[in-house]
Amino acid sequence: MSRIGKQPVALPDGVTASLSGQTIEVKGPKQTKSFTFTDDVTIAIEDGQITVAPRGKSKRARQQWGMSRTIIANLVHGSKEPFKKELEIQGVGYRAQVQGNILKLNLGLSHDVDFPIPEGITVTAAKPTELVVEGHDKQLVGEVAANIRDWRRPEPYKGKGIRYKGEYIFQKEGKKK
Repeated sequence: MSRIGKQPVALPDGVTASLSGQTIEVKGPKQTKSFTFTDDVTIAIEDGQITVAPRGKSKRARQQWGMSRTIIANLVHGSKEPFKKELEIQGVGYRAQVQGNILKLNLGLSHDVDFPIPEGITVTAAKPTELVVEGHDKQLVGEVAANIRDWRRPEPYKGKGIRYKGEYIFQKEGKKK
């Protein structure tokens, strides 16, 4: 039994869901998103809750059960309020600034990195060393934050690079004479 799959998804005030065939559409004050699920699960909307159940006992049906429920929960949450990932930049001379729809990263490379911000995502730089990635699609927010972080991952000796806020980087000891 899926512990995640058997929990119903509650619809908060101002969020509605409609089911048509194999597609569920979630409308909220901020956005409207839809998700097409597989034939392995059934979705029911009743009493302000969305429930997901597997069709049959196959391994694929059980896999799709928990995943479908989580995706629907993310759609409901994202239609009400945005998802957020915070990044910190550490290193001498490392900084970031947002210019229109381009994020300019100065990371000690031979050139500045121009990172185009995708549609539906907002990147703000309150300080030159702090970035906030926001959006209503959890998967896209995580992907953009990971792509920004990939330009200069934190290294284990001095800890320089781009890290998630609160991320612990295991520090290694350098060479000794």
